[in-house]
Amino acid sequence: MGPAFGRRLWLIVVGALVLTGILVFVSGRGATARVAVTDVVRENLSSVVSTNGKVEPVMPISLRVGFPTFVKRVYAVEGQQVKRGQLLFALDDTGVRAELAQARADLAAEEEALRVAKSGGRADQMAKVAADLEKAKALREQLRRDNESLTNLVAQKAATPHEFEENRLALAQAEADVQSLEKAKQTYVSQARLDMDRAALLVEHARNQVRDLEGKLSSTHGTAAANGTLYSLPIRQGDFVKEGDLLAEMADLHHVRVRAFIDEPELGQIDLNQAVEIFWDAHPDRVWSGRTEVVPKQVVAHGTRNVGELLCSVSNDRLELIPNTTVDVRIHISERPSVLVVPRGAVYVDGGKRFVFVVQDDRLHRREITVGITNPTMIEVLSGLQNGDVVALRGEVSLKENLHIRPVRPE
Repeated sequence: MGPAFGRRLWLIVVGALVLTGILVFVSGRGATARVAVTDVVRENLSSVVSTNGKVEPVMPISLRVGFPTFVKRVYAVEGQQVKRGQLLFALDDTGVRAELAQARADLAAEEEALRVAKSGGRADQMAKVAADLEKAKALREQLRRDNESLTNLVAQKAATPHEFEENRLALAQAEADVQSLEKAKQTYVSQARLDMDRAALLVEHARNQVRDLEGKLSSTHGTAAANGTLYSLPIRQGDFVKEGDLLAEMADLHHVRVRAFIDEPELGQIDLNQAVEIFWDAHPDRVWSGRTEVVPKQVVAHGTRNVGELLCSVSNDRLELIPNTTVDVRIHISERPSVLVVPRGAVYVDGGKRFVFVVQDDRLHRREITVGITNPTMIEVLSGLQNGDVVALRGEVSLKENLHIRPVRPE
């Protein structure tokens, strides 16, 4: 082999090495993973519990029908602002008026019977019993005096034993008549007392019946018991309504409460007087503010969830929140000013430890961190990171130590 062949061989080897290097470089560039990254920054962070809830009036007033009837007329509309005493509806009262008239007549009769019973019974009957008794007592006294006189006269032979015996028998009969009439009077008085107790019960029953019918009659003209919003009026003119049916509901809706359903694992974070934000899809641009008012005392089943029912007082000055609507609730548990935060998507959990992947020179490095409060999107970092560090976010690529990446910042 000559020098020319050697040079050609050397050029071929060098060319092959250069081509191999180019292929490796191109291949390496093509395999570099695109990974979303973000900066570790300082910002104010609030820890919140998010859930759903239901709007309720604080002091609702419900009007219900007390007897089966028809709706005669409706004077208001649902959602209307009403004043105390304002007429809302009228029900057919024909039947209850007739019942009330009869009940009042029955009450008058029972009250008269009670008056008679309290006076000891019927005056004429009582007078006859008393007169008969006094007459019997007078006769008995006369016969007793005659008995004493005849005793002396018989001893003096001035009267016969036969006359004495006749007087004795008459006196015995008078004694029996007095006892009989006294017993009759006592029985009559006892019966009068029983009649009085019975009459008093009948009077009380009649009064209750009149009072009940008067209440029913009054309810046939439904009026607003206070100023407020008539938020429910499920009746129409001509409707038939049964006893107990709801006719109207109203309340002052300037302040409402929200019954928030807190999942059992989050109950330990809930306390009194925590700030609350209310969101309603019907007004996506509005946020209502409130405070926690009554914390849950028990856990109940709510659909497939076990929840505690938290009551929150909410200001509703513009009267836009209406009862029975479903809302989203955000309870602010705690707040930290100017703390280091990272997105939840950057934090991994391994056992009881948390870590992130820090980006340095386009390579990932696992770094353990300790965390503080959290909210649905961000986590406070207490140690392990500094302001300005760059961390990788979860995505389609499986992140691992020393992975070479192409950092991409989400827009």
